[in-house]
Amino acid sequence: MPQSPKKLIENPKVAFDKPDNACVRFFTIDAAHEGQRLDNFLLSVAKGVPKSHIYRIVRAGEVRVNKKRASVSQHLNLNDCVRVPPMRIAKKNEENQARPFGATELKILYEDRDLLIVDKPAGLACHGGSGVSFGLIERLRATRPEAPMIELAHRLDRDTSGAIVLCKTRKALVRFQEEIREGRMHKEYRLMVVGTWLNDRQNVKLPLTKYTLPSGERRVRVDEIHGQRAHTIFTLLSRFEKVSYLSAELKTGRTHQIRVHAASLGFPLVGDSKYGDYALNERIAQGLLGIPFKRMFLHAYRIGFTHPITGQAMDIVSPLPCECERLLTALNSKEKLNETAV
Repeated sequence: MPQSPKKLIENPKVAFDKPDNACVRFFTIDAAHEGQRLDNFLLSVAKGVPKSHIYRIVRAGEVRVNKKRASVSQHLNLNDCVRVPPMRIAKKNEENQARPFGATELKILYEDRDLLIVDKPAGLACHGGSGVSFGLIERLRATRPEAPMIELAHRLDRDTSGAIVLCKTRKALVRFQEEIREGRMHKEYRLMVVGTWLNDRQNVKLPLTKYTLPSGERRVRVDEIHGQRAHTIFTLLSRFEKVSYLSAELKTGRTHQIRVHAASLGFPLVGDSKYGDYALNERIAQGLLGIPFKRMFLHAYRIGFTHPITGQAMDIVSPLPCECERLLTALNSKEKLNETAV
């Protein structure tokens, strides 16, 4: 007679804590994994198992969903029962594990059972890759190993700080990303550019396309023929002697959109290493604007959206980082001194 399931697992991550699983495992799909593809679910619970092996055992019929053969592209439903055969899991190498965040290292702007919104610091990539071993998402998962799911809902450039949304349930992620695709998410940034910005409010509609340098570095440029539609609204907040402080509202979400739109008008962002003035950035880092400033001045200041589960109108503000506030204070003080001298 066939053996009965030894255990029904409610939290999939718990089942694979041991490096060697010598028995069949059964998983009940909860809200965190509802709607997920079978292959992605298996990869998330079987850490260290090659994707080729996952595909092989599914094709062989060793993985069953509700006692039936399944395909790797099958989407899982709430309360589905997934049978997973014995698999040897690679032992964790502590040196290659993401470092958890300290208690006060990452500021949480909002959290409930479906969403986690944090204030990402400049210099921290959203995820590992391209020369970065671990990013925000890997470190958050290391910080909260008990969480059934934490996924990035959108991205911020590595050198951009500010509000970023992560989802804790599959349903929230799917609905939130649908809201982004439909253009219903409001995103406002604060930035500083080199030069004297002229217009109080300016719409920039320049199509953008990605390209790769011979070194392999990825860049973005304006391309009227092959570029994708991109729309940014810039609003002037303050003018200073050498720089201008702006707000930018994104109507589309192209890679490096604000940086390329501003630079294409002749106003590169302060501290932008890709599209800015390297020599001028060095002088700014040494104190040209009143104090040393050693990062790119671009901050995701506000996000507005409809909560994907509750329907509540959300308005999340991420205050300017201390180093950006200090630069603004220095610039304002310098302006006042110049006015007094006149």
